[in-house]
Amino acid sequence: MADGMECDLAIAGGGLAGGLLALALATRRPDLDVVLVEAGEHIGGSRIWSFFESDVEPGHRWLVDPLVTASWPGYILAFPTMRRAVRMPCHAILSERLDAALRARMPPSHILCGRKALAVGRTGITLEDGSRIEAKAVIDARGPATLALLDTGWRKYLGQVVRTARPHGLDRPVLIDATVRQIDGFRFVRLLPLGPDRLLIEDTYYSDGANLDRHLIARRIADYAELRGWEIAGIEREETGVLPITMGGDFERYWQSGGSGVAKAGARAGLFHPTTGDSLADAVRTAILVAEMAHPATPELHPALHEHARRSWEGRGFYRLLSRLLFRAVPAGRRYRVMQRFHALPARRLARFHAACSTRGDRLRLLAGKPRWPLLRALSLLRERKA
Repeated sequence: MADGMECDLAIAGGGLAGGLLALALATRRPDLDVVLVEAGEHIGGSRIWSFFESDVEPGHRWLVDPLVTASWPGYILAFPTMRRAVRMPCHAILSERLDAALRARMPPSHILCGRKALAVGRTGITLEDGSRIEAKAVIDARGPATLALLDTGWRKYLGQVVRTARPHGLDRPVLIDATVRQIDGFRFVRLLPLGPDRLLIEDTYYSDGANLDRHLIARRIADYAELRGWEIAGIEREETGVLPITMGGDFERYWQSGGSGVAKAGARAGLFHPTTGDSLADAVRTAILVAEMAHPATPELHPALHEHARRSWEGRGFYRLLSRLLFRAVPAGRRYRVMQRFHALPARRLARFHAACSTRGDRLRLLAGKPRWPLLRALSLLRERKA
C-alpha cells in the first residue's frame, strides 16, 4: 500500500463489529470507498459466534443470514436440579464465513490484514509501518477502551472445536451444562454440534478475576469429554475470550478513553450485553445504522454513533443491576443457583433478556422468585446509583 491512501470511510479493527460494518456498507452502500484495517491475518480471527434468532430483527437478517454456518431449532439447559429443552432457534457463525464474504465484496487492496493501526483519528489511521490512510470519516472498532473506568466482573472461556472418534450424538446445542464442578464463580460447559463428529466444547466462567489459565482449562475440557464418553481424535481450532460483565461505570469517560472525537463501534463503544458480554446483536444494529445513514462518511458520523451508544447504555441499567446482584449479592459458589432459577423462565422471557429488550413484567419476574436474593445485600445494591 502506498503512503497517502485515501478513502471515504476507514474502519480500524476487523473483528465482529468492524467486519459487519464493512460488510453492511459493501452490500448496501457500494458507492462508498471503504477500507478495513485488521492487525490479524484474517477478518474475525478464529472465532465462533452464536446467537438466538430473536437477537436480530427480521429486517436485519439480510446481513447475518449469508454468514450462518449451522442452525438448530432449540437448545438444552442442564443444571444440578433442572434440565430442559428450550424451543428457540439459534445459529452459529464461523469467522471464516465473515472473512470470505468481505473478500467477495470488497477490493483486495481495501482489506488490510496483518496491518496494525498505531493511531486512529477523526479523519485518518496511521499504521505501525508509518503509512497513512486519509478518510472523510473513521470508525474505531479495535476492541475495548479503558475497562478500568467500568465496574466489571468477567465472563472468560476456552473453546475447542474437536473431532470425535465416533459420532457424538448431539442434535442440538447444550448452551449451559452447569452440572460440572463449580469453580472460580459460576462455571458451565457449552456444546455446539457442528457436524456428526465435530463439536465445539467451551468451558466458561463468570468470575471476579480476568485471569485465564489456558492449560488448566484445556485439561478440564479433556476430562469433560472423557466423562461424556467422547474420544477426541483431534483439535481443529481453539479460542479464548475474556468478556466484561458490566455492573456500572461512567459511559462518557469510557467513550472518551477510546479516542476523543473518534466514532466507535463494538466493545470500544460499550456496545455489548451487560450481563452476558455478548456483542453480536449490537454489532448488527450498529452496522445497519451506519449503512442506512444518508451521509455516513462525514463529521456527522461521530455524534450519530455516540448518541446510539449512549442511548443503549442508558437503557440497560436493569441488566447492570442484574450483574451486580449476581456478583455481589450471592457467594461465588452459589451463583449457579441464581442462573438455574433464571433459566427456568419461559422461553419468550429468555429471548427478550438476551436481546436486551426485557419488558417491565420480565424485569419484575427476574427479581422475584426463589431462591431469593439475600435481602439486605440486595437492597443495598438496588440503592446504588451506578450509570
